[in-house]
Amino acid sequence: MSFAANIVIALIALLHLWFLILEMFLWTRPSGRRAFGLSVEFAEQSRALAANQGLYNGFLAAGLAWGLYLGSAGFGVKAFFLGCVLVAGIFGGLTAARKILWIQALPAAIGLGLLLLSQAPA
Repeated sequence: MSFAANIVIALIALLHLWFLILEMFLWTRPSGRRAFGLSVEFAEQSRALAANQGLYNGFLAAGLAWGLYLGSAGFGVKAFFLGCVLVAGIFGGLTAARKILWIQALPAAIGLGLLLLSQAPA
């Protein structure tokens, strides 16, 4: 179960790294605007806010990567950052776009569940 948890956690970290790229570097470009359904005007007006949001997604990716690097000693780090991703995904799904529940919150819940199961006594 630990291997499965680590695979899911690595995929979530990569997903958040992709969010960083989209929000910090591609926000005003056609691919970024298409990903978020933005007009040119809104993308330009919200560029700084998106970059800030992208930076936070980078911190989530870095925290998950740190937890993976620590191996079994990184259980608490992985659990903390997965919890952060889960809460952010639920909040985003309720306040911004419902698809965030499926793209961000659900993978985090699966990863957290697998992580917790990997620590359950045999």
